[in-house]
Amino acid sequence: MNKDKKADVVNELVSKFNEYKYIYITDVSSLNALKTNQLRREFFNGGVEMEVSKNTLIKKAMERTGKDYGALVDTLKGNTALLFSQDGKSPAKIIKSFRKDKDKPYLKGAYIDSDVFIGDNQLDALIALKSRNELIGDIIGLLQSPAKNVISALQSGGNKLSGIVKTLSERPE
Repeated sequence: MNKDKKADVVNELVSKFNEYKYIYITDVSSLNALKTNQLRREFFNGGVEMEVSKNTLIKKAMERTGKDYGALVDTLKGNTALLFSQDGKSPAKIIKSFRKDKDKPYLKGAYIDSDVFIGDNQLDALIALKSRNELIGDIIGLLQSPAKNVISALQSGGNKLSGIVKTLSERPE
C-alpha cells in the first residue's frame, strides 16, 4: 500500500472516529471467510459498520482525532476489526449472539461516549448499559410516579367523598 492510499485510509478512519460515538475493537482472526461474511451481514443488519484495517493506521487515526482513547490504543495488536455504531448496545449484543458456540469474535475494547472498556469480560457490562434516551425515560418515569399517585388518590378519594355526601343527603332524618 503506497503513501497516498495509507493517507486516504487514515483520513477515512478519522472521519469515522469523529462521526461515531460508539467504537468497538474486536479480533476476528480465527473465523473463516464464510463465518466472517455471516458476521458482517449481522452487523450490517444491526446498523453496525465493520472495518478491518492495519493497527498502525488505526493508531494514527486515533491520534489525529484529538480524543483520549486511553488504554484502547494498547489493544491494537494482532488482527483488528473496528465496529462503528450509533447505538452503544448493538455491537455487543451481536457479538454475544454470534458466538454462542464459539469464542470469536473476541472483544478487545470499546469506546463508549468517552469511556473506555477493555477486555472481553466487559461484554455483559456493555450490553447492560442504558442509552441516554433510556435513562431520560427512567428519570421521567420516576418523576411522574409521585404525581400519578397523588392524582389517583385525589380522584378515588373524591369519588368516595361525593358518595358519602350523597348517601348522607338522601338519608331520611
